[in-house]
Parts: sequence; structure tokens; C-alpha cells
Amino acid sequence: MAVVRPFRALRYDEAKAGPLESLVAPPYDVLGPEERARHLAQSPYNVVHLTLPESEEQAARTLSEWRRDGVLVEEEPAAWVLSQEYVGPDGVARTRNGLFASLRVEPYERRVVLPHERTHRGAKEGRLRLLRATRVQLEPIFLLHHGPPVEVPAREPDIAVEGARLWRVDDDPGPRFADLQLLIADGHHRYETAVAFHQQDGAEESAYMPVVLVSTAEAGLTIFPTHRVVDGFEREPPVDSSPVPPEEALARLPGERAAFVVARNGDTGVAVGDEREPDVSFLDRFGPRVRSYTPDAGEALAAGATAVLVRPPRIDDVFAVAARGEVMPQKSTYFYPKLLSGLLFHPV
Repeated sequence: MAVVRPFRALRYDEAKAGPLESLVAPPYDVLGPEERARHLAQSPYNVVHLTLPESEEQAARTLSEWRRDGVLVEEEPAAWVLSQEYVGPDGVARTRNGLFASLRVEPYERRVVLPHERTHRGAKEGRLRLLRATRVQLEPIFLLHHGPPVEVPAREPDIAVEGARLWRVDDDPGPRFADLQLLIADGHHRYETAVAFHQQDGAEESAYMPVVLVSTAEAGLTIFPTHRVVDGFEREPPVDSSPVPPEEALARLPGERAAFVVARNGDTGVAVGDEREPDVSFLDRFGPRVRSYTPDAGEALAAGATAVLVRPPRIDDVFAVAARGEVMPQKSTYFYPKLLSGLLFHPV
């Protein structure tokens, strides 16, 4: 059973730290060197000073100073409703709601939390060193569940920045998640790091991490495709020529069978599988030698190489893969938007 509870969050005191707009940032793993430098320059208190520091020791010193100086203040235990307004890659405006709370981490074999993608050892080692040094979970991860959507309070939010709004709620969230399996939508490396940290540390406090729990019935939940630019395949897929442009061919793919579109040298081809499964899982059987990934079909087609266009996987199919104990290929899912870092921190 999933153990979800309120937590005693650290949050910025804007009277000391400055406006929240200058303090928050996207998650560490989507920031390149230029974006990191820009966020560091925005404020001496920007969250990137912690999430992407010069060293783990520097992050620990910085965090200690911020707590000592009142830049970060401690809240009473609570869960929080998080609402994010966004415009997706498809140009449509939506709002996604979830519950920001504390989750007891469990090894995957207990089947409480399910992964759907493979992870890489190197990325986890750096996060583990940072967690050991700071003893604060700096960024939440994004989880899905089949329970009902969260209700948004009918009052002004306690925190608001960049389309994100947070309401403190004092109800115990535990009972509503006790019988649910949870699927990691985004944050596999951080989750596995949290499990490893607790196994090494052993303290009860280190068994918990911050998560945002979003219902699969949430109206604003979207998953977008991640197209591939490839240098070829280990095994050539069975492609039938199509008379229509690649993006039109993509829109015409059969609904109940896996398929993908191959565009190369001005020609369009379509490969169709024998069963329903995520398009990327069908594609992966042919060993695509991937050069780059993009959610923008036009960008993939303009790359000057072979473009492979896929549809977004159905959320139920992602859950089904995870429930079987299987994982999907790298960059199979693109849940948008990313969660903001810097809204709430979770001491352990």
C-alpha cells in the first residue's frame, strides 16, 4: 500500500529572498549550461544554486546559510494542492491539478510504485551525493494514479508563480492513496536515488520524498509524442510507401495497432504492427540508431536525416507495460509541463 502523508516543508520567504519568479526553475535534468547560468544570475537565492551547484558541499553550505538567515522558512505539516496552467506543444491551453505530498519510497519489487523507463547509473550517483550532503529532497517527482482527481480549493492560493498555484490543505491524504498503485511519470532517477539513500541511511525520515500525485482522470493531464531523428536501423522495418506527407500519414495511423511513420529522402513510409502497444515499443524492435529526440514533428522532418514520427502512448498502455514489470524505451513519454523546482523543499 502507498503511504502518503503531509510534510513539514521548507519554502522561500520572499521578504528575504525576493520575488518567487526569480527563485524557481525547471528541474535540474532539463537545464543546459546556458539555462543554468541564466538562472544562477537571476538571484543569489535561485533554486539552481542547490539543484545544480558547483559541488555537493557548496549546496549543503548554501542551504544551511539560507535556513540560518531566514531565506527558507519551515511550514507546519501539510499537503498542498498544485494547479499548473500551461500551453502544450500543440498550442492548446490547459490546467493540470495534483496533490503535492510526501511519499514513503519502496523498492520496485513491492509493486507500490511502478517505473516505465530505464535509468542510467551515472545520473543517480550525482543525485545521491547531493542528497547525502544536503539531507533535503530539493525537487518533487511526478506520479500518476487511477484514483479521483484532486479538488482545487475555492480561495486564493497560498503560493502563485509562473502559472503554478499552491493551496495548503490540512486533511490527511493517506486514506485516498492507500489502495492505489502509483506510476512514475517523470523522476525515475530521483526516485531510485531516494530508495538507495534510505537503504544506506536507515533513518525513518529518509524513507520519504516529495511527490505530485495526478489522477489519470485529470482533465488537464496530457502526454505528447517524442519523435526520433535516426541514422538508420539495426534491422530495417517493414515499411509500406504512403502517398501523403509524413504528418498526414501520422494522423491516419490505425487506432488499435502500433505503427510509426518513416520519412527519408522525400519519401513517406508507414510501418504497422500486429497488436496494440506503444508505437515506441514497436519501433524499438528494429534498433533505431537515434541521433536526437523532439516533440516537434516539423523539427524532426527538418533535421536533414531520417525522421521517425510516432503518436503519444496512451496512459493506460503505459500503466499496462509497468504493471507487467516491463519498461519502455528511452524517451517514450513526454508529460508536459514539467514540475517547477523551488516551490517547496522536503527535509529528510
